[in-house]
Amino acid sequence: MTVTPDQLEMTNNVQASMPAIAATCEEILDTVETVIVGKRQIARLVLAALLAEGHVLLEDVPGVGKTTLARTVATAIGGQFSRVQFTPDLLPSDITGLTFFDQRLGDFRFRPGPVFANLVVADEINRATPRTQSALLEAMEERTVTVEGDTMSLPRPFLVIATENPIELEGTFPLPEAQIDRFMLRISIGYPSVDEEAQIIERNSAHRPVHSVTSAEAFVEMIDRVQTVDISMDIRRYIASIVHATRDHPLVQLGASPRASVALARASRALAGMDGRGHVLPDDIKAMAMHVLSHRIMLSPEMRLRGRSVQAVLEEILQTTPVPVEGSIGTSAER
Repeated sequence: MTVTPDQLEMTNNVQASMPAIAATCEEILDTVETVIVGKRQIARLVLAALLAEGHVLLEDVPGVGKTTLARTVATAIGGQFSRVQFTPDLLPSDITGLTFFDQRLGDFRFRPGPVFANLVVADEINRATPRTQSALLEAMEERTVTVEGDTMSLPRPFLVIATENPIELEGTFPLPEAQIDRFMLRISIGYPSVDEEAQIIERNSAHRPVHSVTSAEAFVEMIDRVQTVDISMDIRRYIASIVHATRDHPLVQLGASPRASVALARASRALAGMDGRGHVLPDDIKAMAMHVLSHRIMLSPEMRLRGRSVQAVLEEILQTTPVPVEGSIGTSAER
């Protein structure tokens, strides 16, 4: 394949900008660690979702720092943060906003809802009715809000972290598979170790201000740069092979969709950019596959009764899917 001068210049520009992006990401993660103890890898996944313009489903018990993590990341990137507590009586307009008549001005005005922020926490999303859930998920997918026929764009960057309590299910409305598929990543923070919890107690006794590492506008430029990270044909086929294997596996009733392939590619691009590279490696795919695919796969009822886990199936798929050899990867401009 002949490489044009423009393609070569673009590839060189991408490679040159990646170290600066990696340095900014490390500074953001360092800032998050001044507040969140021992969860750098979780913060890294949230930052990757931001760079990939995806959304996160965070399943964990109350009190492990989900909201604190989101607020700290929002501050570090110079963005706006909002939180919505989902309850059965929450209305779609409580999320998107509403039009009201301003008697002082004698005209109708729009009051933006909490979704008009850079990082939105939808706390206990499964406690709201399906209609309200759909209003948020539509805004996530379209990145716009339509009220009274007027369509308004949501800000960039834009990330929704929807939380669920996996233990307490009474009075909840579980998300259907089609809506769960809209989330790029599913992650869990988990409990801290004894030493980490001791640090949390110490830090909670003193106020630690969080500073902004960058601005929302500069972060958008980082997003645009990361989206140009190269994925060679061999890597694309590797992604497709993994996703196809989830559909063909004998223990799987419902495999991952083509949306999962796209999400895995985007998340891997973000991870490569955070590592300062202008091209995706197989290790990027392996690092993100579990978080991108685990919530998109449904095991057969018999396997669930036997206690088999989705994680075990995915690990088997990753171990058995042929990995592109190093010499054949390259970049699209080189191939």
